[in-house]
Amino acid sequence: MTITTPAPVTKPVRVRRAAWHVLLWLAVLPGAAWTAVRLGGWETGALVQLVAFTPYVAAWSVVPAVAALLSRRWLVAAVATATLASLAVAVLPRAFADGDRGPQDGVALRVMTSNMLLGNADAATIVKLVRDNDVAVLAVQEFSPNAQRNLAAAGLGRLLPYSSLGGEYGASGSGLYSRFPITNPGVRRNSGGFNQAYGTVQPPGAVAVTVESAHPLAPASLEMLTGWRADLTAEPRPEAGAAPRILLGDFNATLDHRLLRELISDGYRDAADAAGQGLVATWGPYDGDPIPPVTIDHVLADRRLGVGAVSVHNVLDSDHRALVATLRVPAA
Repeated sequence: MTITTPAPVTKPVRVRRAAWHVLLWLAVLPGAAWTAVRLGGWETGALVQLVAFTPYVAAWSVVPAVAALLSRRWLVAAVATATLASLAVAVLPRAFADGDRGPQDGVALRVMTSNMLLGNADAATIVKLVRDNDVAVLAVQEFSPNAQRNLAAAGLGRLLPYSSLGGEYGASGSGLYSRFPITNPGVRRNSGGFNQAYGTVQPPGAVAVTVESAHPLAPASLEMLTGWRADLTAEPRPEAGAAPRILLGDFNATLDHRLLRELISDGYRDAADAAGQGLVATWGPYDGDPIPPVTIDHVLADRRLGVGAVSVHNVLDSDHRALVATLRVPAA
């Protein structure tokens, strides 16, 4: 009987295997750290901006998990698989309609939010979206006096004749338009310096609802993070015994930001998330900038309201897309 022994593994092969092992860890560990930050709500400093791109990290995490499993590097595979599973649990539910979309009876109210990019967004596009989607309440941010004139010239007043407006040049202006009379109208300035127009509307046959055009400060630099946190923390919450509330606009935050999740947990539903449209991006490359798109525009509906269909639409000359949501308001 002839006994053969395996050929010894040559040094180049050992080096390649070790290098591959190191590369696998280098691919897995950043995602694992990202997952810890996201699940713990520990975003600070530059991480506030980065955490907005969590869905992309979730998609990428498939690659090292598969590579580690195919390579039979079991410890790396365990960490990679745990990372993938954790991110999938955090992100994937946004792509599926929620079983809890609130009451589906009552009166339908279609609302829309659109950031007008320093007032330069194409007014005709916005008015067409209002008309085609039967929008009854429109919230606009970065709303300037020029934008107000352009929307009027495009015929918005014939569709939504009532308004609460706080237009300003630059990014701070805000506006609210309605098909129904607006009571208790007003405009408040948040700590970041942006206006938020608000008012109460009552669709025929329904209870009155308070609507506000939200626009917290953007976390565009480390110096602006304090204002961003203060603005999100100060956004109004629903109150028992008061009119149901709709908060819609450019929140400068995604569902991966802890402060937005806390705001929602205080009595709101994110309409796009509930309708299975929560991964549809609303801000990014739409005015030509090479930015991976993310979802920072939201319609937050008081949990006493129901959520129906949600859709996202391009707006010419804006870096944001418009968000349209059908809500259900309890009958009066």
